[in-house]
Amino acid sequence: IFLTVGSEYPFDRLVRAVDELLEHTFPGCEVFAQIGDSRYTPQNMAWAAILGRDEFMNRIALSDAVIAHAGMGTILACTEMGKPLLVMPRRARLREHVNDHQVGTAERFMRRGNILAAFDVGELPARIAQLRTFIPSQSLNNLQGVIDHIDRYIRELESNMPPNGKSTRGR
Repeated sequence: IFLTVGSEYPFDRLVRAVDELLEHTFPGCEVFAQIGDSRYTPQNMAWAAILGRDEFMNRIALSDAVIAHAGMGTILACTEMGKPLLVMPRRARLREHVNDHQVGTAERFMRRGNILAAFDVGELPARIAQLRTFIPSQSLNNLQGVIDHIDRYIRELESNMPPNGKSTRGR
């Protein structure tokens, strides 16, 4: 299993939970973790703080499954490679992120059958057990439509930008 929490914010809650589960619930399960700027040091798995893009993608490709925060890059990479993915969204109230957008991301992709999701630490053991038999849906329903929508939004922002590069919206 490859555990990844991204590189922007620490996610000690997930790193610690998986590490403790390896000791008590899933002994012998092999996990490599990319832990970012974590303050928690794993005791039961190999880890690195940051991985380069190529090594990150290689870790996903070589893994049987992935556990991660609900980051879009990881979700899309795993979906593209057909890897079973379990996400646990970061929570703003726990100071893991600036808002709770990862909750909505996890809910949406879970409904589509692309991922498994645990919304709290207590759900992790059951969801990790499900990873062994989970077959993710490869459909990202209208991915080109999503790309086109984002492209239109960016072009609209650019067209509203004055020549000096400073936005006048909201004034």
